[in-house]
Amino acid sequence: MKEHEMGIPPLFRCPISLDLFKDPVTLCTGQTYDRSSIEKWLSCGNSTCPVTMQKLHDSSIVPNTTLRHLIDRWIQINYSKGYDLDCFQTVDDSFVVLKHNLLSKKVEALEKVLALSEDLPFENCPLIQLDFFQMVVELALENAVEENLMFVEKALVCGLKLLPFSDLATLNMLKEDESKFTNLLFLFEKGTFIIKKSLCHFISAISSSLQLKELTSMLGKSKILIQQLVHHIDNKLDGFEESIKALSALSSVEENRKVIAKENAVKSLITYIVSAPKCQYTSLFALVMAMKTIETLLVVESAKEEVLDHPNGVSEIVKMVFRVSSDNAASESAVNCLIILCRDFKDVREKAICCGILTKLLLLLQSQCNGRTKNKARMLLKLLRSMCNGDQK
Repeated sequence: MKEHEMGIPPLFRCPISLDLFKDPVTLCTGQTYDRSSIEKWLSCGNSTCPVTMQKLHDSSIVPNTTLRHLIDRWIQINYSKGYDLDCFQTVDDSFVVLKHNLLSKKVEALEKVLALSEDLPFENCPLIQLDFFQMVVELALENAVEENLMFVEKALVCGLKLLPFSDLATLNMLKEDESKFTNLLFLFEKGTFIIKKSLCHFISAISSSLQLKELTSMLGKSKILIQQLVHHIDNKLDGFEESIKALSALSSVEENRKVIAKENAVKSLITYIVSAPKCQYTSLFALVMAMKTIETLLVVESAKEEVLDHPNGVSEIVKMVFRVSSDNAASESAVNCLIILCRDFKDVREKAICCGILTKLLLLLQSQCNGRTKNKARMLLKLLRSMCNGDQK
């Protein structure tokens, strides 16, 4: 075929889509991408250059008019030779074969697993034009039975690699197809720890997308899903830190909080904070997320009661107000939690003072934490003093 005889010069291909540039633009790193591809990358919350992985100190994009003129000239020359440029596909043959095998009814599940296990460069070739992301996620959900869990695991890991480059709106399939949503819940109950960790990452991505607000609400209202996340945290199963992140993401939607609080989420998070190794960097992120989630859930009365009923509830939050090993990362959330609780409960005020909250607040004010946290600390000090004076009267 003429199009394969000619080929597209590598410099004329977008590093993300691998397609011929339509609207080339250049980042501050000097790398050029097709406008639609790089805008999709940035809209997913990425702040690095996809090729160099350098941090973008400036997210502006500049049209690469020189390259555009060269491509236009190249198109004109080859069009005059009779080449049909609309037929060009720049996707590597290995991806075309992979897609065919995954969709084929004749290929056994084991062969599909082996195909997905191959070290293909998904990070640099998201294959948006082949709808790979939607395809592998759908395949995972459609094969959600115990005998196919190995295939599901590979498919979800593949989907995670494509996630930063893909259109998250395709995940609305979960909202539109009840069977897929049911299969998702099944995988949370019966899947391997890798499957559950992968699904937690998907939930966090879904919750961060405005396009998927309805789906986030649907996930957050599922008692089965919330119970599974809480169970992972309670038992510190492999992937429990991802479960904390997913629970935190679902809590960001106000209408989800009652369901989440009702499933003893606050109790589980406090128990995790009590037993978590505070000196390990790997646990720091989960600690901060746990503290922020408790703060978010305290708008629900049952969540407040859980803090009061937990033997270490108030004392552990007081400890998180100023903890050198955590670099004060969770201090603001801890202070906010105490402001909420101290306003409503005299017992909390008394217990917090007995646990040394006044000293910790003074230390926090002398630390290098940000101004917002210090303002919150002053608010709590003022609140405690005024209420103590009122209690004495």
